[in-house]
Amino acid sequence: MGLHAFVHEHLPAAPARVLDVGCGRGDLARAMARAGHRVVAIDPDAPDGDLFRTTTLEEFADPDPFDAVVANLALHHVADLADAVDRIAALLRSRGRLIVNEHAVDRLDEPTARWYLDKRAQVRPDTSQSLQRCLREWSDDHADLHGYGAMRRELDRRFTEHLFTWTPYLYGELGGVATEAEEQALIDAGAIRAMTFRYVGERPAKEPT
Repeated sequence: MGLHAFVHEHLPAAPARVLDVGCGRGDLARAMARAGHRVVAIDPDAPDGDLFRTTTLEEFADPDPFDAVVANLALHHVADLADAVDRIAALLRSRGRLIVNEHAVDRLDEPTARWYLDKRAQVRPDTSQSLQRCLREWSDDHADLHGYGAMRRELDRRFTEHLFTWTPYLYGELGGVATEAEEQALIDAGAIRAMTFRYVGERPAKEPT
């Protein structure tokens, strides 16, 4: 299932009020708006338009709660993960939904890296690389990013899980020599690790005071 379909499947009924965190070029935000949702999309490099705000999650404020927050590849690189998840929870109404698509950068192991390198060599044989060098460079390049375990702990601390699934990632980096279905089959067989996860959580109802 594509990202847009996944998000739309788990959004509340339109016209829900939706915050898109880390909206990038704004394709998903525009699609949600076309579906009838009232969208606010934030990113330090947000495009122009009525939907968009050029700001960070840390700086964003809104007086009215959101029915849903969508975070697509946004959590793994925030400076303070715990604060970011707290801010998302505070922006949601009671029982509001958090819809996450995230990259689990800490899950590249030897079998997964070996499969990736073998496939990549079919596209770019001039870029051959040893397995250990690939793992070392991957670790160095992603050392300052939050891994799956850290993200999952913070999500579980503030939200009740409704859905969790692992999804393929590396096929998109391989120039067409691998398909999503091929990577998914290897993940399902336990031959390689998934590098992306999808999560839907609900902010618990506020306890009466």
